[in-house]
Amino acid sequence: MKAVLCHEFGPPESLQLETIEAPTPADKEALIDVAATALNFPDVLMIAGKYQSRPPFPFSPGGEISGVVSAIGSAVTNVAVGDRVFAGCGHGGMREQLCVQAKLLRSIPEGMSFIQASGISTTYGTSYYALKQRANLQPGENLLVLGAGGGVGIAAVELGRAMGARVIAAASTEEKRAAALKAGAHDVIDYSDGDLKDKVKALTDGNGADVIYDPVGGELFDQVMRCVNWNGRVLVVGFAAGDIPKLPINLVLLKSCQVVGVFYGAFTTRDPEATAQNFREILDYYTAGKIDPLIGQTFPLTDYADALRCLSERRAIGKVVIEL
Repeated sequence: MKAVLCHEFGPPESLQLETIEAPTPADKEALIDVAATALNFPDVLMIAGKYQSRPPFPFSPGGEISGVVSAIGSAVTNVAVGDRVFAGCGHGGMREQLCVQAKLLRSIPEGMSFIQASGISTTYGTSYYALKQRANLQPGENLLVLGAGGGVGIAAVELGRAMGARVIAAASTEEKRAAALKAGAHDVIDYSDGDLKDKVKALTDGNGADVIYDPVGGELFDQVMRCVNWNGRVLVVGFAAGDIPKLPINLVLLKSCQVVGVFYGAFTTRDPEATAQNFREILDYYTAGKIDPLIGQTFPLTDYADALRCLSERRAIGKVVIEL
């Protein structure tokens, strides 16, 4: 089988497309014929050695996949050969076949394509955990989503709308703002000019946002802390801007707000039952037509470097997917 492998940390061009031996599933694993692999910003960080988890070399990037079960281990009972499934696998998805812990596999709902299913696990899983468990988002609250044109941003816009919030989507380009509007945002703003605080306050009667979803970080975080409402919740999701900001503790006091970490990977292992319930609710939203995962670009496996560059250069709108 073919696989994209990282033998040493570096840029996307340092990866290698190789032919390797197909894996055999262990007792509690299933072998998946991978149909699609969705990419996320952590994939860019992982191959550069800048992510919190560092798989042993050689590894394949690609943390979420969809495909068909082609073999199962002796202890597997929840899936069968031929099932259409998706999963968050952490890494390893940029290959034609992959062994996955069977407990991580979920059935693809009727009508959902492999390409869409590949992008559900991490983006919607992260955003729903953030909004539901970490922010306790309530109907009628003002939700500000930064990076609203990217994968997790679009997911947060859709889920926030489905949960009854008034969604303000902030993005740096007109094309990304248009995508956020199509995904259900009530208002969109351009945060590239440094006036985020004033724009958010103008849309919220001077109060600021009740919940702020921030996967960007960097210099933008200081503006975020100045446009959060009294008793608001600021969700720290990631640092796509590259720089990890410093927290102005005085503003936490003055706003009586919460700054809340969103470590989705740890949540899935610490509370698998809540994770499973979250996915049941996410898929219910899909069945009801309240979410419709946006696929921005697809690439063949041979164009793996271009796909990763699309993320690292922050050009992605919706999900970037490798189609096998």
